[in-house]
Amino acid sequence: MSDPIPDQLNEDQALALLKRRDLPRETLEALSKNGALAQQPKVRMALVTHPHTPRHISLPTIRHLYAFELMQVALLPGVAADVKRAAEEVLIGRLATITSGERHTLAKRASGRVAAALLTDKEERVMQAALLNPQMTEMLLARALKRDAGTELLAPAVANHQKWTQRTEIRSALLCNRNTPPAKLAQIARGVPLHVLKLLIREGTLPPRAKQAVQEVLDKKIRS
Repeated sequence: MSDPIPDQLNEDQALALLKRRDLPRETLEALSKNGALAQQPKVRMALVTHPHTPRHISLPTIRHLYAFELMQVALLPGVAADVKRAAEEVLIGRLATITSGERHTLAKRASGRVAAALLTDKEERVMQAALLNPQMTEMLLARALKRDAGTELLAPAVANHQKWTQRTEIRSALLCNRNTPPAKLAQIARGVPLHVLKLLIREGTLPPRAKQAVQEVLDKKIRS
């Protein structure tokens, strides 16, 4: 039995059709050109996340999704990597314009890249939620710490975090961050391997207080 003509479908029929993973590009293109249907949020989402939707349809459509729809696109298994990334980029670009409550939810539930963008949020509860996001990685966190700007809340929180302060890359990033509490610098430096401490001194990127703390720890390690 042949598929119904797309412009004769109602929303429920369109959604049922879009559940088929074997839909040809022609059908998906026809659905996207049906103005009444393509503007329905559920149909729009189904088009974006369908594996056979052409990129010239799915990528522009992403810009019309709501914040939590974008979060869902980035998290759904089976969605192409470039579509996920495009959804993340659109969502990150909107973070400054969405509410505190939405940012807090995104910090807890969104993908690692989106959560990383919220590590420098001005609200502590948002930053803390992003730090606890299960998809947060050492690389993403270290990258955020390497930018002094916006880390006034983040650096002290990480410096006191039992999990993250066990990682050498995070310790190194904390030493290079001007917002790391001075009282924590020597303790952090003691957990960094000797060769990494030497590299930090040689690179010359340490703030003055951190440089002094690192040099003192380095001298003690060399003597011992």
